[in-house]
Amino acid sequence: MEASTSAGRQPAFSSKPCLDSIGTTIFTVMSALAAEHKAVNLGQGFPDFACDPALVDAVTQAMQAGHNQYPPMVGVPVLRQAICHKIVALHQRQYNADTEITITAGATQGIITAILAIVRAGDEVIVLEPCYDSYVPNIELAGGVAVRVPLTPGTFRPDFAKIAAAMTPRTRAIIINSPHNPSATVWSDADMQALQNMLAPTDVLLISDEVYEHMVFDGQQHQSAARFDGLAARAFIVSSFGKTYHVTGWKIGYVAAPAFLMAEFRKVHQFNVFTVNTPVQYGLAQYMANPAPYLELPAFYQRKRDLFRTGLAKTRLKLLPSEGSYFQCVDISEVSDLGEADFCQWLTREIGVAAIPLSAFYGNGFDQRVVRFCFAKQDQTLQSALQRLQKL
Repeated sequence: MEASTSAGRQPAFSSKPCLDSIGTTIFTVMSALAAEHKAVNLGQGFPDFACDPALVDAVTQAMQAGHNQYPPMVGVPVLRQAICHKIVALHQRQYNADTEITITAGATQGIITAILAIVRAGDEVIVLEPCYDSYVPNIELAGGVAVRVPLTPGTFRPDFAKIAAAMTPRTRAIIINSPHNPSATVWSDADMQALQNMLAPTDVLLISDEVYEHMVFDGQQHQSAARFDGLAARAFIVSSFGKTYHVTGWKIGYVAAPAFLMAEFRKVHQFNVFTVNTPVQYGLAQYMANPAPYLELPAFYQRKRDLFRTGLAKTRLKLLPSEGSYFQCVDISEVSDLGEADFCQWLTREIGVAAIPLSAFYGNGFDQRVVRFCFAKQDQTLQSALQRLQKL
């Protein structure tokens, strides 16, 4: 008889096909490289400054008041009502707090939950590249097929002829993102009208990623899907408290959708998350009673954008427009012959500033010699980065 071994046999196992090629994200890689080389990290998109102490106080008070057990699966009523009031005030669209708003564990969870709720095996979902890196894996995990349509290189505007050409009888949905990560472009009223007209004769659903909704500059207005009857009637609108209130680590957001879509969304939500942090919900509801923090956000980030752009203008990096979000893209063609990924590695090691290559947001790694910086940083962080970048 063979002697037994203390270690059990490791079962043969392989990744799901849709996960085979997925490794560590570029954001993790660049943040680790930045830490290794003591570089200023303008790569990953999160603030390095604190949120309003009043928000922390509101959450603390909620904890002390005993709001520490499970909340309702769809979110506490007072927060859902506050969201409805905000959407009415900003976009003149009335949602029902009971049936059309759900609190999520961040926007990323809201997006995958919407996709899992509506995408069946073989369904196609149009994504506009460059795009946030969760979209395609989410679609494939749902058994769907991602149909990649490029935004216009250089301007990153939607090409509706190409989008329309990509639509087939199997198209279940399209995902849009404005203000846009990574390009910092903002869809106009005309863009949204064109999308509405294109979708009008179809049953195609819309997932509108609006996490940077309060970061729109130069007097522009955020064109939420909620503003357009024909879009709101078919849309999951996704937003993020983490982005708006500088608390990305809290991972809390929300989704608004017509009741018939929200009913499907909640069928998935109750099993992949069930519910979301209770005291944070109560604290946010209290804090939202004052709209000033989100109404003042465009000016807050526009000042940082302008500070950063003024410094970048003293380098050989070519500035692309930054209409919204907290990102700034630059063309590196006059600085280096390296491709985007190699340039970002070199910039981190040799100059001491971390950035993200736009090629990481394309399925085929399309390299147009453009990299992305995040300016959601303290002024001293931006000044330190600019001093280093002016060596270029």
